Amino acid sequence: MSPLIQISQTPGLTVEQRRAVIASVTKAYADASGKPESSIWVTLTDVPRENWGVGGTPLG
Repeated sequence: MSPLIQISQTPGLTVEQRRAVIASVTKAYADASGKPESSIWVTLTDVPRENWGVGGTPLG
């Protein structure tokens, strides 16, 4: 089974930053797990700030 890494974040990364995050996370997981990079799936999901809360306080 292929690993799936899901990242939820507030919006704002550029396409280039998204590519860098996906590449870096994939490499880190492959290095730590011994799994081939080609088998690792990464998803980035933008969640609007108003849908986040920290310590009981909404961010948006």
